[in-house]
Amino acid sequence: MHTRSLYVISKEPHAGSLFVSMGLMEILKRQFKRVAFFKPIVAAEEKEEDIETVLTLFGMDQRSEEAQGISTSEAEVFLARGEEAKLYETLISRFESLHDRYDFVLCLGFFDPHLIEVVDFDLNLRIAKNFSSPVAGVVSARGKSLEAAQEDILLWERVLKEEGLKPFAFFINHVQQTLACDMDIVKPFKGVPCFPIPYEEEIDKPTVLDLLEVTGGEILDMKDERRLEQTINKSLIAAMRPEHFLRYFEEGDLVIVPSDRSDILLAVLAANQAKGFPSASAVVIGGEMDPAENILQLLASDEMFRIVLIKVPLDTMQIAMQAQKMVARITPKHRRKTALALGHFAKYVDTELIEKSLAKSELDIVTPAMFLHRIFARAARKKERIVLPESMDDRVLRAAEIIFRRNLAEIVILGEKASILDRAGILGIDLEGIEFVDPLESGYLERFAQKFYELREAKGITLDEAKDTMKNWTYFATMMVYEGMVDAMVSGATHTTRETVLPALQIIKTKPGIDIVSSIFFMCLDTRVLVYGDCAIVPDPTPSELAQIAIESAETAKAFGIEPIVAMLSYSTGESGVGEDVEKVREATKIAQSLRPDLLIEGPMQYDAAIDPEVGRRKMPGSRVAGRATVFIFPDLNTGNNTYKAVQRATGAIAIGPVLQGLRKPVNDLSRGCSVEDIVSTVAITAIQAQKS
Repeated sequence: MHTRSLYVISKEPHAGSLFVSMGLMEILKRQFKRVAFFKPIVAAEEKEEDIETVLTLFGMDQRSEEAQGISTSEAEVFLARGEEAKLYETLISRFESLHDRYDFVLCLGFFDPHLIEVVDFDLNLRIAKNFSSPVAGVVSARGKSLEAAQEDILLWERVLKEEGLKPFAFFINHVQQTLACDMDIVKPFKGVPCFPIPYEEEIDKPTVLDLLEVTGGEILDMKDERRLEQTINKSLIAAMRPEHFLRYFEEGDLVIVPSDRSDILLAVLAANQAKGFPSASAVVIGGEMDPAENILQLLASDEMFRIVLIKVPLDTMQIAMQAQKMVARITPKHRRKTALALGHFAKYVDTELIEKSLAKSELDIVTPAMFLHRIFARAARKKERIVLPESMDDRVLRAAEIIFRRNLAEIVILGEKASILDRAGILGIDLEGIEFVDPLESGYLERFAQKFYELREAKGITLDEAKDTMKNWTYFATMMVYEGMVDAMVSGATHTTRETVLPALQIIKTKPGIDIVSSIFFMCLDTRVLVYGDCAIVPDPTPSELAQIAIESAETAKAFGIEPIVAMLSYSTGESGVGEDVEKVREATKIAQSLRPDLLIEGPMQYDAAIDPEVGRRKMPGSRVAGRATVFIFPDLNTGNNTYKAVQRATGAIAIGPVLQGLRKPVNDLSRGCSVEDIVSTVAITAIQAQKS
């Protein structure tokens, strides 16, 4: 019987069960079209934050009310009356309602200290048993020895055995680095996956958002909303002279200062601008009176000063006591922490092993969300080195942080490191751990110029011209790909397609047997992903070029898990049509079939015959492609470009691309109107291409 639900349970507070649920949900969204989230017991009379986080983060079409079982107060009433069976009956009814309408249900167990006083925590296990759900156990190893962590796992073994429950996997969270490498920790559960996950400090730190939640402070100045996601190192009451304050001031500190201490505010301003000095996560101004207006104007007028200023009408000690109540949370507003958490989970948990253990969907369906999640998972399995030459664009820097945090690729950014980090600091972006290469100071210019001269000497280029060309960062980055210093390049946020593709053609060149660079779009429809080519690069391909586009598009589809069934499109189907355009497609089909007899390639055929099984049977009876096509090859750019845009607008499909193909090593072009999310997905796609090159 297929596993169609999981129940995530922890035995202690702050063990990381939400973190594990997020990681599992990302895997489930790759495997199933419709996944539901369910929390059987929720906090009474409060908005359930965990539910909102999961539903929002994964763009789920489930209402919040559907994800809630009963409140803790309702549970207490059932138990107080001795109506435990009725409690299970109520929860099973709500769970089964989801189970019938969704392909998979992920449940998150509760932990409420007040309820624990009334009933044993084993209630979670009994709920899982009544749901017939395998258990994903979460154990915290915070501050524990190896022996203590092992004892926790053995306790789980005994409890699950007593309840007759099947363990699906165990996640040992907050593991010290020394324990994470000790495989003895997994021995108690032979045959059951057990994943030690090292402690990640930033996930466990509160943010400025959490500070606002506990203090109810008023924001006096905020130039960038993303600074609210800044993590807090520690609280520092600044009631001393500036020179003494700076002695204790560390990066990421929350500075709590009385409203009349303008000297401290100016010291924070100066430290923010000076190299070698720390920057605060936020500044909280305490007291009933307002800070000096001219000081606030000074701070507000400085664009480099991006630290959030908050006013709380309490004295500094009271504010510090309030700050102690902060809890590190993960909510939809914590975007940076969310990216880090998902990346951390994927880095230390064998997602392929989990996927093999999960039920395989019997429906041949791939949604846009599933496709994107699969791309991210594929990219993370073998991180490739991707160079981004456009460090002058803020979108590129924001995308680089997300890519790094999600472990999608190893990023190399071109430019002067100090300047980029200064800009990143202003934007509230953490680029720590990312590699920087300054083309002008790298020492590679002469070597690259000589190599470019050798490659283009026959075209009449001089050595001086080659040196000037290498000062163009796109050419420099392309040469890094050619020389094997990086695996691929993504550019185009601030450059045209020609400025991205031309260096690749001149330096990297096309694959053997391929004369042109072409492109495809992944067209993510509601229940499947199709490949369209070429819709962006080649205006009017010859029959030979069209055959190459078909073969390359089939290989691209295969690389991304799409079975290549190729339809060569025209305005006529089969042998009935005549005319120059139809003959071009007919000849291209024969060339492609002769070059790659192993591929399913047929044509010419009309779009409706290629995509609709009934129409395909009527127009091309006996065809192995008609009605089943996954790769659609258009006869020219005019047809392809207009068709992909028409399908996109008419159906709401998500078009991912253009993805370039035909080069010896991957280079991909961005639209100048691209979003941060577009850059992230393009880098992930490029990384997968690099894995295959």
